[in-house]
Amino acid sequence: MEAPQTNVSVPEPATRPEGHHGGKWLVGGGVALLLILGVFAYMNHSGMRSRGPRVTTAPVRVAMAERRDMPVEERTIGTVVANTTVQVTSRVQGVIDSAHFKEGQFVKKGDLLFQIDPRPFRAAFDQARAQLAKDQAQLRKAVNSETRYKALYAQKATSPEELDAAEATVGSAKATIEADQAALNLAQLNLDYTQIRSPIDGKTGPILVQPGNMVAANGTTALVTINQIQPIKVSFSLPQSELPRIQSRAHAGGLLATVDQRNQGEHTFSAPVDFISNRVDDASGTIELRATFANADASLVPGQLVDVVVRLNDISGATVVPREAVNTGPDSLYVYVVTPEKRAMQRKVKVLFDDGTDDAIDGNVKPGDQVIVDGQLRVVPGATVFVERSQSDQGGGTGASGVSSAN
Repeated sequence: MEAPQTNVSVPEPATRPEGHHGGKWLVGGGVALLLILGVFAYMNHSGMRSRGPRVTTAPVRVAMAERRDMPVEERTIGTVVANTTVQVTSRVQGVIDSAHFKEGQFVKKGDLLFQIDPRPFRAAFDQARAQLAKDQAQLRKAVNSETRYKALYAQKATSPEELDAAEATVGSAKATIEADQAALNLAQLNLDYTQIRSPIDGKTGPILVQPGNMVAANGTTALVTINQIQPIKVSFSLPQSELPRIQSRAHAGGLLATVDQRNQGEHTFSAPVDFISNRVDDASGTIELRATFANADASLVPGQLVDVVVRLNDISGATVVPREAVNTGPDSLYVYVVTPEKRAMQRKVKVLFDDGTDDAIDGNVKPGDQVIVDGQLRVVPGATVFVERSQSDQGGGTGASGVSSAN
C-alpha cells in the first residue's frame, strides 16, 4: 500500500529592489557636500569682512595740498676759503736763528716771526756807512779845490782846463756820495730783512723750516703759511639755469647766503653774496659765488665743507604738495587727487619749484585737496581707493609735509 504524498511549498527568499542602498549613499553624500560648501562660503565671507576693503581697492596714503608763500632757495655745498693766504719766505740768505711764534698762533701784521742771523748784514751795513763817510770827505776836499781854482782863474793865474778839472772832480764826488747812500740804504734794507715779520693778520700754520737751517733769498720753500680767517669767505656754485634769478636778485637788493655748519645744530651764519664769477664753468655747467663772513669765533676753517642756502625768489600764494605726490607720466607730470567718493582722479600739474621736500605746483589742484603720496603704483585712475592710517599717522598731522590720517 503506498503512503500518501504530502505537497509542502517552501517559500523562496524575497529579493530587494535593485539599487536601493546605492541611492541613499548618493543623497547623503550630496547633503554633506552642500554643508561643506556652505561652511566654506560663510567662513570666506566672514574673512573678507574682517579684512576690510576688497582686493580690487588700492590702499593709499594721502596728504593735504595747501596754499602758502614758498621761498625759492637753492641748497648746495660750499667750501670755506681764506680771505688771504700768504706763504712767508726769506728775502735774504742766511741761517734762521729763532722763531718767535707758536704753530697755530694768531698773529698781527708786523709781528716778528723769524730772526735770521744778522751779523753778516750788519757788517755790510757798517762797511757801506764807512764808505759813505770816506767819499763825503773826498767831496769836501774837491769842493775846496774847486773854490781855489775859481779864485786863481779870476786872477788869470790858472788855465781854464785846470778849473774844468776841479769842477769835474766835485761832480764825480757828488755822484759817488749818491751811490754810497744807495749802497747804505740797501745794506740797511737787507739788515731789516733778517727780521721776518707777518705781512697780514691771520693764523699761522706749522713751521715748515725749523731754526738752524740755511734759507735762500726769495726761495720757493715757504717758512710758514698764514691764513687770514677773520673775515673769511665761503665759495659755492649754482647751476647756470639759475643765472637769471641770480642776476635779478642781485640787481633788486642782493643775494643772502646762509651757511650751516654740518653737525653743528643751530650754528648758522648769514652774509651777503659779494662775488659772482664772470664766467660759467663749461665742465660742470655752474657759476661760482662767494660770500664773506666775519667769523668772529673762528669756527669756520679754510677747506671746511658747509651747507649753503641761497634765497633767490619767493612764490606768493603757491599751491604746495609733498614732492612724493608728483608723478612722472608719458607726456607730463601729474598727481592723484582723492575725491569725497574715495576715487583717485589724475590731474596734470607743472612744478614751479622743488625744495627737496615740497613742490609748488600749477594745475587743477586746489588747497584742501587730498593728494596721494604713497601707493600710486596700485592706483587705477578713476577707481576707488582705501585711505590707510599708519601708526605714524595716529597723531592726525596733515599738510604738504605730513601724511594725512583721514580715512
